[in-house]
Amino acid sequence: MVSAVTKKYTSGLLPGRKGVYFMIRKKIIAAVCAAAMAASLGSMPVFAESTGEMCQSYLTGQQVPASIGRKRPVALMIENDSAAVEWQRGTSYASVMYEAMVEGAITRMMGIFEDYQEASMIMPIRSCRPYYVYYAREFNAYYGHFGQVIYAVPILNLPSTCDLAGLPFGEEGMDYRLHDASSAYIRDHEGVTGIYTNYDLLQEAISNAGWDTNYAPGYYGHYQFAADGEEVNLENGQIANVVLPGFVYNHPRFDYNPEDKLYYRSEFGSPKTDTLNGQQLAYKNIIIQECPSSMIDDHYLWTDPVNNGQGGTGWFITNGRAEKITWMKENWSSEEPVQSTVESINLSFDVRECDFNVTRYYDMNGNEIKLNQGKTFVEIVRNQDDSKVVITDNPNVDSHIIDNM
Repeated sequence: MVSAVTKKYTSGLLPGRKGVYFMIRKKIIAAVCAAAMAASLGSMPVFAESTGEMCQSYLTGQQVPASIGRKRPVALMIENDSAAVEWQRGTSYASVMYEAMVEGAITRMMGIFEDYQEASMIMPIRSCRPYYVYYAREFNAYYGHFGQVIYAVPILNLPSTCDLAGLPFGEEGMDYRLHDASSAYIRDHEGVTGIYTNYDLLQEAISNAGWDTNYAPGYYGHYQFAADGEEVNLENGQIANVVLPGFVYNHPRFDYNPEDKLYYRSEFGSPKTDTLNGQQLAYKNIIIQECPSSMIDDHYLWTDPVNNGQGGTGWFITNGRAEKITWMKENWSSEEPVQSTVESINLSFDVRECDFNVTRYYDMNGNEIKLNQGKTFVEIVRNQDDSKVVITDNPNVDSHIIDNM
């Protein structure tokens, strides 16, 4: 299900794939967007105020230096096909990781990085799909990518999107221009195959853009976290020793370790490790967010992160147990002005600033869930793949069990 088109604005016609056209009108300025963001934040997570040089991270809930925890993070697109696995570096530095399906059954990841100064390389950086921009902006993050599909262009060009584009110009005859951050990315250098970036490169590009490095006024974080010294235990939840998000291409899975109470990720039949430091990716929380999804054309997918303000369902998994949840965009309104409209041969959808409001997650009693402190992995699963999500107490379950579901 996609948002109904209520208005169409034209200010330049961008040719797309197979006669696809975009009708775009930019009508907001950065100051207005900041005010809109602040106004949109109703129920706010409660975070401990900075004490001296320390503060509570908006991404993990843990105590971190204020010089890290009160600076805007960066969201980076990371390739995740079978050929890219051996080249993935710096992924363990992401405080929050997203995974969603792109073309065919292939998935792509997006890491949200707060404390990544020590990561000499984050790679391989790949191209944007429009729905990832929504997820990045929920965290008030800069958005980094190397390439983009044409459908993302109107969203990336919104004045309120702090876009770090590695390929800022239209390709294959497409006439558009994005914010040029090509200096932040390096290709095939010093024996490394692929496109990478790091803290210094990104910070220089952000500085050159003149963007504020602090969180926007009125932004108070995405998640509710357990207080220091406390833990969330889903006593009434089902046992979750293994979580299979349901992607048949890479067969990702998370195995629970009761000793450290973390979920360790594997895919393609092997532990998922950060080649930079050899660490297997591990997470304290897993959120499965089920979203409407359909083909935007004959090649690209559109997975709807808003669902016309109606939200959807999913799962919250932590400390070896799982419970059903619902999700919804905070303070979303169809009355908010349309900033652009994206059209394709199969569907069209409006873009409003409230589309980028924080997604809130609720238990089945309507209470906002509280995460345990630590890293979180968010799996964006298509509604039609709900049956492929497997949460089981059997630690020996075969990851391929989903293939015939």
